[in-house]
Amino acid sequence: MNAEVTKRGPLDMQVCVPADWDDDKVVVFANEKHPCGTETGWHIRREGSRLLNGDPERQPCQRMAGHVHIMLDA
Repeated sequence: MNAEVTKRGPLDMQVCVPADWDDDKVVVFANEKHPCGTETGWHIRREGSRLLNGDPERQPCQRMAGHVHIMLDA
């Protein structure tokens, strides 16, 4: 099962990863394959963040079954 970056900004990134990946695996993928250049690296945008606009942290992917989209912040 493949993981990929679906959107990238200077301080945020959306990844599409297998739904069974835990948070640590998502962050390791993001930081190893697509480093952001900050001291703390990428971290998952959590529910309750105003930037998610009430959406859940993990959104089902419409293109690949068994995958989810997750937003990360630098």
